[in-house]
Amino acid sequence: MAEKKSEGSSSDHASIEKSSAQRIEVADVYDFGGDTTLPPPPKLTPEQEKKLWRKIDMRLMPILTLMYLFSFLDRGNIGNAKLQGLTTQLNLTGNKYNIALTMYFVPYCLFECPANLVLKKFRPSRWLPGITITWGIIMTLMGLVKNYPQLVGTRVVLGVTEAGLFPGVVYYLTLWYPRHMLQFRVGIFYGGATVAGAFSGLLAFAISFMSGTDGMLGWSWIFIIEGIATVAVGILAFFVLVDFPSTATFLTPEERAFVVWRKKYDNSSVGEEEHFAIRHVWQAFSDWQVWLHILIYMSIIGPLYGISLSIINGFGFNTAISQLLTVPPYVFATIVLIVFAIWSDRIQKRSPFILAGLIMCLIGFAINISEAPIGVKYFGTFFCVSGSYAAFPGIVAWLGNNLAGQYKRGVGMALHIGIGNFAGAIASNIYRTQDAPRYIIGHGVELMFVGIGFITLPLAVVIYTRINAKRDAYEKEMEEKGIKYTTQELRKLGDRAPDFRYIL
Repeated sequence: MAEKKSEGSSSDHASIEKSSAQRIEVADVYDFGGDTTLPPPPKLTPEQEKKLWRKIDMRLMPILTLMYLFSFLDRGNIGNAKLQGLTTQLNLTGNKYNIALTMYFVPYCLFECPANLVLKKFRPSRWLPGITITWGIIMTLMGLVKNYPQLVGTRVVLGVTEAGLFPGVVYYLTLWYPRHMLQFRVGIFYGGATVAGAFSGLLAFAISFMSGTDGMLGWSWIFIIEGIATVAVGILAFFVLVDFPSTATFLTPEERAFVVWRKKYDNSSVGEEEHFAIRHVWQAFSDWQVWLHILIYMSIIGPLYGISLSIINGFGFNTAISQLLTVPPYVFATIVLIVFAIWSDRIQKRSPFILAGLIMCLIGFAINISEAPIGVKYFGTFFCVSGSYAAFPGIVAWLGNNLAGQYKRGVGMALHIGIGNFAGAIASNIYRTQDAPRYIIGHGVELMFVGIGFITLPLAVVIYTRINAKRDAYEKEMEEKGIKYTTQELRKLGDRAPDFRYIL
């Protein structure tokens, strides 16, 4: 049975020699992540292991978080630009603004799966910084557009270039961290988005004072300055980001061996498959849990993208106050996100925290769709923002935990995020100017998304629980009847193997 692991668990250290011997005993000794070129994994004390993971965190997480902060900043700053004269100068009448928002999501969703397939081929240390620099250039050029077609065109290209970052980084993290340590790292990484939500309002407020410089309004300077900053972050990432544990020069050979060993036997007693085969793509497309998780993803990503500046702007405050009012909800959401992530990894469960996020969204949108006073509605936005943002890392980590085989996981997570993000395209069209200040249609659609979550989340938990129980019974039957699988068969089965247990 696949063991449950946590940082510094004594069972990990006690079983190193056993697992190392197992690798030699099996007839099909194979190279996993370059482990045949590394020394045997050392026996680390709990304190030594924590120190190793902190060392890895300090190298990977700051630059990845910074990259995603600017990714979220660049895709969402059009909301700030709207308040700084974008719609007026480009004559975005009718639904033109909403179309410009939507055209970002179409290529963003379509290109996520292909991007994950090429991540390992082109190497993360080159691919991720490369696309960051590319979209930074596009962002800068967006500040120079003169009409509506140019705006739509740059939004489409921005969607193409940003598509590979989020699914790529989450997949990249699964190559480094054991599955019961994943949500905290995804939470830290995704925390960049919540910080971006707060930071974008402050930054846009500061940049607005440049309006009129060189004959350009504030919206142009928002795009140009944030785009140039993104390019700088991408260049920095070229020098900081590393590829895989087995080639990480900032680790000693023994540390590399330990990290590779932890990942090799993280969710399989024989090690998971890491080499590409076309069947991995089909396995991901035909796996029921990918499609069910897409609906769970939509139930949170719809509300997440729906929490835009237009809601607070609908409260009737001027532009400067509206920008600043966005800050406190996102700061609060960041705190809740980190608490959820740490707690989830500690108890090794994902679904309770997703459920908590859905309940918070339900409360927040119910308040905002009502005729409550503006102050109460602003209080409700704290629930909307914190519920959607805090639940999101758990949704991503949950599916990543329950897919075995590196390429199946890469394709499955890209499908999950790519198709799920179409809910973002819907959310960008439901808050119409004429519906202010109550936004009954917008909030109603968001409540529909939340309702989908209340149906699909318990369904996933029930199915996972039943499958785990059946595998417990089948393992007893195997032991009684002497049924045995070869290591090749178990590795090929991946998350369908009798020794694999789904995380709830």
